[in-house]
Amino acid sequence: MDSAARCRKTVIELVEAEEPDAGEDGPEDVLMVVHARPAKGRRQRCGICQRRCARYDNGEGRRRWRALDLGTLQAVIEADAPRVSCPEHGVTVAAVPWARHGAGHTLPFDDTVAWLATHCSKTAITHLMRIGWRTVGAICSRVWAEVEERVDRLAGLRRIGIDEISYKRHHKYLTIVVDHASGRLVWAAPGRDKATLRKFFDLLGEERSRKITHVSADAAGWIATVVAEHCPNACASWILPQAPPGGTPIHTVQWATDALDAVRRQVWNDERGGNGRATAGSKSLKKARWALWKNPEDLTTGQQAQLAFIAKAHPVLHRAYLLKEGLRMALKQGQETAQALWDWVLWARRSRLEPFVKLQRSIVKHWDAITAAADHGLSNGLVESMNTKIRLITRMAFGFKDANALIALAMLSLGGHRPQLPGRQAT
Repeated sequence: MDSAARCRKTVIELVEAEEPDAGEDGPEDVLMVVHARPAKGRRQRCGICQRRCARYDNGEGRRRWRALDLGTLQAVIEADAPRVSCPEHGVTVAAVPWARHGAGHTLPFDDTVAWLATHCSKTAITHLMRIGWRTVGAICSRVWAEVEERVDRLAGLRRIGIDEISYKRHHKYLTIVVDHASGRLVWAAPGRDKATLRKFFDLLGEERSRKITHVSADAAGWIATVVAEHCPNACASWILPQAPPGGTPIHTVQWATDALDAVRRQVWNDERGGNGRATAGSKSLKKARWALWKNPEDLTTGQQAQLAFIAKAHPVLHRAYLLKEGLRMALKQGQETAQALWDWVLWARRSRLEPFVKLQRSIVKHWDAITAAADHGLSNGLVESMNTKIRLITRMAFGFKDANALIALAMLSLGGHRPQLPGRQAT
């Protein structure tokens, strides 16, 4: 039920303008006060479960809920706040149709702030709505908690991606899980260890965990261990660390690029003779990394000429470039990927280039998972894209002190259940 429909179950008794008292903290302008009470069918209900309960006492008397501004004037709803005795939740404040339980703002106010939080910065929201930063985070948490109550976001999971993201200095991390089928963020929690990831599978349950067919993640041992425990039927595709968003089906190419760059730096240092002075040979390698990193089809005319010069003047570096390109092509061979990749491994072993020798060892170590990723077209590109969006959310908000507020806003923005403005049709 949307906020507008819930607010209709309200009886308006009186609307008055309250003049500010001199020397009193509060609004400087006239405050619009709406005196209201729940309609007959909505009285004496538990604020948590909405069950009809016996009245307990009058609570702390009348209270106010902040409503959306009327033009430039602030507005509040004022009503009695009695307590009821719920058989399940004990003594609690009675529910009101215009606000969530425990909130100090009305439903339309909460929903408007949540919508704004997914579209603009926290600073803009605080100025527009005249609230504090922490209030924005608390509202996002309330709105997302209500979504969780009515939606099973873990239903139907089959292909998932797992990764961690740093959201704050001093090693503050979130572990996130995305659904490859829908492209949505389905779960996030503070931490990046086995205990954190086990919380996800505990929430998912043993039966649904066994239905997971594919898992993509980086090669972190703590992820592999937990996935092996809970997803015995899953085909795990380990994406080697430091993978960039997008790119090839398996981002092992990023490691090859790093190995190529290590060889380039070694050749450059050798040309300088170890004395720190530039030579004709080292100058010829200036800006060469752009020609070496890019795919051949994307090279400019000048970069093609520079690459041709490297092939003649620096054969060791050119051999490293060919190894990088060979790996990239091997990972595009579809059903023949395994054979092409093995041929590349044998080539790298004989290359006498230490960075590529180390790379082939890593590929052999994760052989089954890497070839599975190629066979099933699974990558961590979606997860890395999700990480980028979460970083953007953090940057727009100028950081979060509370990880739960960040998680709530990320789930509202990326979980497929974005809030709607009150009174508007869902888009």
